[in-house]
Amino acid sequence: MAPPANRRSGFSRRAQYTTFFSYAAGVIGAVVGLILLVVAIVSPGTFAGLRGAAADVTEPAAQTTAGARATGKDFIGTISGFFKTGSEHARLKRELAEAKVRLVEAQATKDENRRLKKLLDLREGDAQPVAFARLVGSTGASSRRFATLGAGADRGVIKGMPVRSSMGLVGRVLEVGASSSRVLLITDTESLVPVRRARDGIAAFAQGQGDGTIRIRLVNLGLNPLLRGDVMVTTGSGGLYRPGTPMAVVTDLLRDGAIARVLSNPSDTDYVIVERAWAPPPPPPPADTQPGNR
Repeated sequence: MAPPANRRSGFSRRAQYTTFFSYAAGVIGAVVGLILLVVAIVSPGTFAGLRGAAADVTEPAAQTTAGARATGKDFIGTISGFFKTGSEHARLKRELAEAKVRLVEAQATKDENRRLKKLLDLREGDAQPVAFARLVGSTGASSRRFATLGAGADRGVIKGMPVRSSMGLVGRVLEVGASSSRVLLITDTESLVPVRRARDGIAAFAQGQGDGTIRIRLVNLGLNPLLRGDVMVTTGSGGLYRPGTPMAVVTDLLRDGAIARVLSNPSDTDYVIVERAWAPPPPPPPADTQPGNR
């Protein structure tokens, strides 16, 4: 007959000893643990030496673990920094481009304010301004040179009025609309203006060449007295243009005159002043007709 599968330990002396020692070890461990707990509560410094020795034994392993943890953090930080650096660089580059645009806009505003201040000074010193307006366009691909003025009959502009900027003469009004006007520029081939050299009054005529420059033709032919850098101003002869208005600077000499660059380039001019046509004062009456000579 086969022995039962669930035999009790009493049938084996070895099993009985094993069970006994297991229970005994458990009881002894519980008693020792209780004693150690009581000692630790009553006298906490009793096991300080043991704790120190245990800490000394585990210190190298703790150092290695701490180093590995720091290395891992640095590695993760480096990887995340690599990916963040790209986006940060792109953001800084975008902000730099925006800052450059703002700087250009600020410089343009500064330049415009400077030109407006010059025009305001000019307007205050001029006795007969009619309108203060903007040049809204000019021809650039045609042999004729015209500009569009943002002021018309609604601002009192009439045909023939001179147009000038803070730098010098621009042209004269050729056609007038309700709210805009067409200006014949001094660089047009149909423009002919009496001028003189500013420093000594040598007379000449300034005629546009249709290419952005004007030709200075001397009235008295002979030895050409003009020099590069000479400033030409209007004479006021024949009326229309006020005398002494700056017009051009001589750049190249010719046999009978010179080529000059206009001071007020329409492409660089924003705001202009429309003036009343200038008329020379009437000559004084003869001496025998004045009161007291009769």
